[in-house]
Amino acid sequence: MPLQNRVTPTGEIIATPHRGMFTGNRGIIHDPATKTLLKKRWSSPAWLTCTCEFRGRRREVMAQRSWTELFFLDEATALAAGHRPCFYCRRDDANRFRAAWEKGNRVHDVRMHDIDTVLHHERLDHGKKRLHALLVPLDLLPEGAMVQRGEQSFLVTQGRALLWSPAGYSAADLPDDATLLTPPSTLRTLNAGYQPVLHPTALS
Repeated sequence: MPLQNRVTPTGEIIATPHRGMFTGNRGIIHDPATKTLLKKRWSSPAWLTCTCEFRGRRREVMAQRSWTELFFLDEATALAAGHRPCFYCRRDDANRFRAAWEKGNRVHDVRMHDIDTVLHHERLDHGKKRLHALLVPLDLLPEGAMVQRGEQSFLVTQGRALLWSPAGYSAADLPDDATLLTPPSTLRTLNAGYQPVLHPTALS
């Protein structure tokens, strides 16, 4: 039976047999004895996106009282949920993200702690996912942005929308009355040139 450790674009954590391209964490939010989640869904404002393997090491999932291994379909999903690249295992990506974040948000010499503080405000609304108004038409959103309509999440790529699922993306019409999932500061980061890694189904 799959563990409850897969993150959706809305930031929910679900159980699914499908695996993701990235892992990551929000601190310790599981019980290693039962490998089940606690009631809380984060213990740190630093929500990270990590590589599934680093320097030849792979972690046993939820096996110890260390950070809880979460998984994402791709980086666009992780960014929409409010995560950002890890500075330890993805240093080059984290530096690119920070540089684009500074450019897009018109700030200088920002620390990752500062980014985490902004993201924590933008991703949460009384403990639940914060949705944001769209200020431009969907087809003008940057590559890798994600939006929500009803219960469905969509990736925007090459001016078109793709429906998200735990298994990957599928073709869809541009949704009407959609709201923005990707935090606004991250959206500005994408506009400034940061290119997230997309699942192969988004590229086919």
